[in-house]
Amino acid sequence: MYLIPAIDLIGGKCVRLTQGDYQKMTVYHDNPVEVAQRFEDAGISHLHLVDLDGAKAKTVVNLHVLEGIARHTSLHIDFGGGVQSDEDIRRVFDAGAAQVTGGSIAVKNPEMFTRWLQTYGSDRIILGADARDGKIAVSGWQEITELPLNDFIGDYIAKGVKYAICTDVGRDGMLQGAAGELYAELMQQFPDLQLIASGGIGSIADVEALQPLDLYGVIIGKAFYEGRITWEELKYYAS
Repeated sequence: MYLIPAIDLIGGKCVRLTQGDYQKMTVYHDNPVEVAQRFEDAGISHLHLVDLDGAKAKTVVNLHVLEGIARHTSLHIDFGGGVQSDEDIRRVFDAGAAQVTGGSIAVKNPEMFTRWLQTYGSDRIILGADARDGKIAVSGWQEITELPLNDFIGDYIAKGVKYAICTDVGRDGMLQGAAGELYAELMQQFPDLQLIASGGIGSIADVEALQPLDLYGVIIGKAFYEGRITWEELKYYAS
């Protein structure tokens, strides 16, 4: 199970929001490239990079940060936020992303998302399956749809999806533990899915609690930036 740090971007800086609320923003570092380099030095191999400006603008904004991290590290970067067109996804891959995560686009323009799967292959496209109370949430989690999470994932697996990031929106930024029961249920239903857990991690113990589920990875964000997961724990877990 990969430990995957997240770098969320606003104005080219490394920030965190609480439950997707732009009014609840904390700036943690002015130079995301330096942060990414420190992750790599700690033995981390994967990075989750989110363009929050792009998510709001509905087009990629912080492409220069992706380019910088790809140029100065060998991290496996999955990029999300604002990838809403064929031009957006081409620019993101050209800038050095290994994978692209599509959430809102998979709900609002399934034809385009399915075409991306066919064009770039299932190894390069990650389904963003964010949910509150079992229903898919889109548009920076401000809009809760009537789409059941399990049906949404199952329909896209049938179309070729291999990777999915599932965020329990209600737990994001709360540091109270991940939705283990939800991920266990998803893995039981979709055993071949490369599932990445996101939201709620408050300590390295929360990460270890997910290990028996055979997940592909778990994303950490606020817990690390708030010092609840230390560099030493990061290095130990990554080694």
